[in-house]
Amino acid sequence: MQLAIVIVHYHTPELVAATVKALEDDLAASGLEAELLLVDNGSRPEDRRLFAELPVRRLDSGRNLGYAGGVNLGIRESTAESVVLMNPDALVVPGCLGALAEALGDGAAAAGPRFYWDREKRWLLPPTELRSRRAELVALVARCGDRWAGYGRRRWRRHARRHWLARGRIPSYELSGALVAIRRWAWQRIGPFDEGYRLYFEETDWLERLRAAGLPACYVPQAEVVHLYARSTVQEPRADGWFLESNRRFRRRFYGAGFTTALELVSRLRARTRSSPLRGVAAWDEPTSADAEACGAWLELSASPAGYPAAARPPGSDASPASGVPEEIRRRLPPGSYPLRWVDPDGRELAVRVLEIAAGAEP
Repeated sequence: MQLAIVIVHYHTPELVAATVKALEDDLAASGLEAELLLVDNGSRPEDRRLFAELPVRRLDSGRNLGYAGGVNLGIRESTAESVVLMNPDALVVPGCLGALAEALGDGAAAAGPRFYWDREKRWLLPPTELRSRRAELVALVARCGDRWAGYGRRRWRRHARRHWLARGRIPSYELSGALVAIRRWAWQRIGPFDEGYRLYFEETDWLERLRAAGLPACYVPQAEVVHLYARSTVQEPRADGWFLESNRRFRRRFYGAGFTTALELVSRLRARTRSSPLRGVAAWDEPTSADAEACGAWLELSASPAGYPAAARPPGSDASPASGVPEEIRRRLPPGSYPLRWVDPDGRELAVRVLEIAAGAEP
């Protein structure tokens, strides 16, 4: 199978070298050959000297094209029938590319891997959220208090565990643009990524168009990736604004201008009259390691006050609940309050506390 790998880079040269090394190891283990293309959306002269020593073809975009523009440039400059699109903060585990290539060879138009948050592969990152008018409404009311947030978490948890517990490929369009493999014929039929998204929602938009066209996409748990989440975006002060812009663009396209306007109005009114569901929530007793192990508890960590989406540590880890968030992850978290929940196999919440990350921590 012809394979091209497009890495979209923006001022993270230290990540590119590690990413390319992981790709080389995986290609050798899988017996695959691939062309590696590095779309350079932003770098310094010393960065480019580093790139010259790597087995990649550097494509100078001339400016920051965003992820969508970088992907489109990389695909145009390649000829392979299968293309892996990725960030430089994604480290493939040997066997990943082979499993994705096999899924594409079996007829999938797009395929995505299982993502881990840490190099020890104890913490699973979630699939992207379900996108629908109902899901948007649930997310809105989940910010109105902990009872509604609990409903949203239960609904989200079913979706996430469908992916986390999968032993083989499952149909899914909730794939992450941190690394996703696509077939060129699908890209030609669906069209390129929409460059109107400066950051975020590019792959979500494309996958929704893929779904609407009735072309298959799948989640491949045998393909594993360690995602050093958000290492590029933390360096971009405009990222939060771009997220809001992209979210609005996505909503207007798929749900309509009227629904989007009404949703934004209600959201603004709620922000004036409601407090965060984290306020006033008493922490329950934290289970001991033996208790958590006995009941098969999952440990969930979220950046959202509502508690979802969340990364999760499945049962069976040798880390105790108290030290369940490794230092590797803590160092990468921006300052803030993070709900940390213990949840049994049936989705019942056993305990909760708030993990505080202070300002000034090592990035």
